[in-house]
Amino acid sequence: MSTVEATAPAEAQEPGGRNKSSTSRQIAVIGAVTEDEEKQGVFKPMDLNRIIKLLEENDKDDLEEKQLNSVKKLVQCYQNGLPLRDLAQIFKILNLCAGKIENQPQFIEPAYDILKLCSLPFLKKKVSDEITYAEDTANSIALLGDLMKIPSSELRIQICKCIVDFYHAEPKKHIPGYQQASSSYKIKMAEVGGLAKTMVQSMTLLENQLVEKLWVLKVLQHLSTSEVNCTLMMKAQAASGICIHLNDPDPSGQLLFRSSEILWNLLEKSSKEEIIQQLSNLECLLALKEVFKNLFTRGFSHYDRQLRNDILVITTIIAQNPGAPMIECGFTRDLILFATFNEVKSQNPLVKGLKLSNSCEDFELKKLLFNIIVILCKDLPTVQLLIDGKVVWALFTYVKRPEKHKIIEWSAAQHEELQLHAIATLSSVAPLLIEEYMSCQGNARVLAFLEWCDSEDPFISHGNSFHGTGGRGNKFAQMRYSLRLLRAMVYLEDETINTDLCDKGTIQQLIGIFKNSISKTNEKEEAIILEIQSDLLLILSGLCEHHIQRKEIFGTEGVDIILHVMKTDPKKIQSGLGYNVLLFSTLDSIWCCILGCYSSEDYFLEKEGIFLLLDVLALNQKKFCNLILGIMVEFCDNPKTAAHVNAWRGKKDQTAASLLIKLWRKEEKELGVKRDKNGKIIDTKKPLFTSFQEEQKIMPLPANCPSIAVMDIAENIRAKIYAVLGKLDFENLPGLSAEDFVTLCIIHRYLDFKIGEIWNEIYEEIKLEKLRPVTADKKVLEGITTASESIGKMVVSLQNEMIESQARQDAQSEQKVYAKIQATHKQRELANKSWENFLARTSNAKTLKKAKRLQEKAIESSKFKGQPQNAIFHRTVIKGLNTTVPSGGVVTVESTPARLLGGPLADTDIALKKLPIRGGALQRIKAVKTVNEQKKSIPS
Repeated sequence: MSTVEATAPAEAQEPGGRNKSSTSRQIAVIGAVTEDEEKQGVFKPMDLNRIIKLLEENDKDDLEEKQLNSVKKLVQCYQNGLPLRDLAQIFKILNLCAGKIENQPQFIEPAYDILKLCSLPFLKKKVSDEITYAEDTANSIALLGDLMKIPSSELRIQICKCIVDFYHAEPKKHIPGYQQASSSYKIKMAEVGGLAKTMVQSMTLLENQLVEKLWVLKVLQHLSTSEVNCTLMMKAQAASGICIHLNDPDPSGQLLFRSSEILWNLLEKSSKEEIIQQLSNLECLLALKEVFKNLFTRGFSHYDRQLRNDILVITTIIAQNPGAPMIECGFTRDLILFATFNEVKSQNPLVKGLKLSNSCEDFELKKLLFNIIVILCKDLPTVQLLIDGKVVWALFTYVKRPEKHKIIEWSAAQHEELQLHAIATLSSVAPLLIEEYMSCQGNARVLAFLEWCDSEDPFISHGNSFHGTGGRGNKFAQMRYSLRLLRAMVYLEDETINTDLCDKGTIQQLIGIFKNSISKTNEKEEAIILEIQSDLLLILSGLCEHHIQRKEIFGTEGVDIILHVMKTDPKKIQSGLGYNVLLFSTLDSIWCCILGCYSSEDYFLEKEGIFLLLDVLALNQKKFCNLILGIMVEFCDNPKTAAHVNAWRGKKDQTAASLLIKLWRKEEKELGVKRDKNGKIIDTKKPLFTSFQEEQKIMPLPANCPSIAVMDIAENIRAKIYAVLGKLDFENLPGLSAEDFVTLCIIHRYLDFKIGEIWNEIYEEIKLEKLRPVTADKKVLEGITTASESIGKMVVSLQNEMIESQARQDAQSEQKVYAKIQATHKQRELANKSWENFLARTSNAKTLKKAKRLQEKAIESSKFKGQPQNAIFHRTVIKGLNTTVPSGGVVTVESTPARLLGGPLADTDIALKKLPIRGGALQRIKAVKTVNEQKKSIPS
């Protein structure tokens, strides 16, 4: 079948302001590809350009009927779907029909019929058609949003139905020669065309038209499942526009449901901060408040309760914005009332006769109300409302041991979870309401609850939810949140609270809890126990700091628990279970609970506490070094400390002084201080300058602002190392190498260098401010600078001497080693030569005889020439022996007579016999009793 071709006129812009493809292309008349397909009646031939031209004409009398008939034929032709290649022309026809509706209402029906076609699948002849016609398709779908301006309820609802069908596409019957576009193609093109934005804008046209508004909300609910659409809706101010109308009358209840769903999607899939900002106005919050109040007081169905909780979550998110007028709209007061009416009886008509059930929704509501109180209390003006609402009193009703046989509205698991949530809420609220906390006897309640937590009373904990983590089958979760509450109150440093705690024996009680927790430690609950122990030590630190009497109460029992933690295996510190936090808390306790109390300090030293501190310092963990060195500085004020520090030995017999100097070198390397390969000073004018100080230019500062040189003292550990070594006496430090002594020269002069550095800053600031000091001051400044530089040169000279001395010692040691090696080699040569001579004597008779003669000659020459009279001469050489090796101590003995030996069975045990030595061989005599035998024979 032949096709009719026509060229589409290039249009600059489609209605709605969207650009249409301006490139001319071949537009085919719709028809079957083959004659067989034509007979099946799939698509009948139709010239779309002719219909467009017909609709654009206005000057003929019978034109309207022709236009309506042509559109009707078009609708009949495309009953099976819309080909992508003709979509742009079909939507142009739809737009022309829509434009005539205002003056010719007869065109509503054709426009309605074409819109119904949009619900049908889009068809593609080629796989590439989806890409080729993507721009035309996106612009066509975007036109649906523009058509919402037509004041026809019927058309508007059909447009909405058409868009909703995008998300519920069903496969239609197969069209020969065509394939259906992918199910997500329409959705994607709607995103590209910006349909969501125009649909949001259409909401303003539907103020009093509930049915149409519900259909638009249904469309937006589907569109908001995409991040792209949510972003477009956010830019169109969808959040505030929808929220304002939440409380509009709607018997069906769909408006509130769909609106809350859209708000949820906007918060999740677009910029949360921007949506919160849009909702943080008085109108939106008033609408949310009224909706929540209605659902809270009048909603009893499962659906109403769920919707109520959703609205409360959205409100909680908005409340995180400090600028939201929660108090101004009265929402905060109502929320506090709803959170506490169960625990604190109120005559407010809003809650009169109300009661929460133990259903999942009401239980969730209670937790959400506790949560929003924590958020609201961050806004200080809320404090008075919290006081009026008796929030502290309501929350304290949960801080008590479970009472047997008491009927409560919640199940055991629910009550436990609410109890933990209430204590966690108190940790945020109570520090703001100190008077209310004390009037409720908060300290006594918390300590009594802690006593129950530490007791052996049987209690089956369910350990549900976030707050119950690690607390299944025990009371650790309750203890953890109670200690958090106590820690929050102690760290307010309010003397009334802390004195009240100490008067109630809190220090002894907490030490006892710590001791008991040690025995309860196991792998399963290790993390939560470590957190409990950390909080216990932090609370003790807060109570004892600056109070000698409390430190004395802490006493030896407190020192013992600190020493127990200090003995922790170093490998566990990096385990991630909280040992590092516990160690920090322990070091803080040493600072606050031991230092300053001489009896505790002495006991700590006696128990080798300094050794344990240095063991941790030797781990070379940077995060602990600063705190440990600060403790060491304070401890060195005790005259007994120096002996302990000097007695400590680490790995490879490392001393404390060597460790500190090593830390100094490491710190300077990290700070980028310039040193040569031997550790000597390079720049005598700036011997302590770090790389940061080099980068920062000196600039004039106010008198109350510390300069870079002063800040450097606090920002690294060099000053503390100097202080510790100074208190240990620089002159008598054991176990140092030459490299250590070179570094020690710099440390010894640290204070002089730092003073010179600060004066140099002052001098440079004066120059920058273009001030000229008086002559006397100028001479002083120059003298200080010169003196500082001279000290640097003196230190360099001393370092050179040490290095040279060490080099000489190294050379001497090297010579000794070489001499030893040389002697060893010489000995080996002599041994080899001796062996060669031995081999020669054994293999050659002449050599052997010669050696024998030389040996005999040497023996004769060594004998003493003068012999005394009557002396008996014994020969030492065996005649006829043909060996050159020295002979052994051999004595020739003739056969001894049997009478002298006593025969073969004679007693030969001479250890207990007193045998006389006579001339010749040994002779047997009568047995002689030993001293022991004589003692035994004497009667007692």
